[in-house]
Amino acid sequence: MFFRFLSIFLAGAVATILRAEDIMTGAGKMTIEPIVQDLTTPWSFGFLPNGDLLITEREGALLYVSASGSRHIVSGTPKVAANGQGGLLDVLVPRDFSATREIFLTYSADQGAGEGTAVARAVLTEDGKSLTDGTVIFEIEPGSRGGRHFGSRIVEGPKGFFYITVGDRGDRPSAQDLSRHNGSVVRIARDGSVPDDNPFVGQSGIQPEIWSYGHRNPQGAAVDALGRIWVSEHGARGGDEINLIRKGANYGWPVIAYGRHYSGEKIGEGTSKPGMEQPVHYWDPSIAPSGMVFHSGRKIPAWRGHAFVGSLKFDYISRLAGSPLREVEQIHADATTRIRDVREGPDGGLWFLSIGNGTLFRMSLKD
Repeated sequence: MFFRFLSIFLAGAVATILRAEDIMTGAGKMTIEPIVQDLTTPWSFGFLPNGDLLITEREGALLYVSASGSRHIVSGTPKVAANGQGGLLDVLVPRDFSATREIFLTYSADQGAGEGTAVARAVLTEDGKSLTDGTVIFEIEPGSRGGRHFGSRIVEGPKGFFYITVGDRGDRPSAQDLSRHNGSVVRIARDGSVPDDNPFVGQSGIQPEIWSYGHRNPQGAAVDALGRIWVSEHGARGGDEINLIRKGANYGWPVIAYGRHYSGEKIGEGTSKPGMEQPVHYWDPSIAPSGMVFHSGRKIPAWRGHAFVGSLKFDYISRLAGSPLREVEQIHADATTRIRDVREGPDGGLWFLSIGNGTLFRMSLKD
């Protein structure tokens, strides 16, 4: 049924029709197919158990794309503050969706004098047309302004807790201020409560949701086969990073970094400092990394355990492998323009969202 969905949807493609293309990769010849076209600033997508899709658009629309090829806007989404990089951002379909029909959305919320990263939980109706029982389960401490650095990826850890990335909101020192959520990875239960084993629980003046801190703008997050949490994050001019997230760890921003400010001035105190983590991998010049995934290798064995990260700046998908992870391939194609999100599909293909052409694509081994 899933492959039937692909052909049906493409037969009814909308607006400018993009064609499939073949490319060579380190794993062999791949076919890249456009699956959903005519999207407006898409940010994320998720797979439902029946093969249907959810896609977020930054201005606030949540799209439901069915296996029959139809699509509609889902009602009942949270009100978003679509300012700059903010809006409706990530979507998570948790492992128990079939039993609960709950989904989770991250977005920028109006906090009065500014905006902040927030997470909402809601139930998707059986017909896929609306969200009910919407509840805000997390929102960063108010006080941020401007339209930059919301972070806003959400992943489900092996114990069922959620990890949410929060950018520094353009306020660099706040990433070292544990009284604020800015520049952190937070860890919460699905009802928004704080797990007892979070690293700063019970410490006065510290936000208990914080799991790690010292991040600039992590717009990608992924869980590997061992259950470890990883993020990809934007540096300034140079110094984009891949980080393995550890409980209570400080990742250094803006005290240490492998880049410079956009003005050319030096950042902080250099590239290392005792008590601050080093990135597993960094890019200089910056590639503007966004969505991230680890591939199971189920359908593409050569990619088993490899990480894939989309580049917003240089129009490619980065493949990283080895221990430690290093970039081993840049996957370029006509389709890979400003990649916002990358995920493995239920068919074992590598799916990715392009802002540049407003399309969701699927990459798979050519028969």
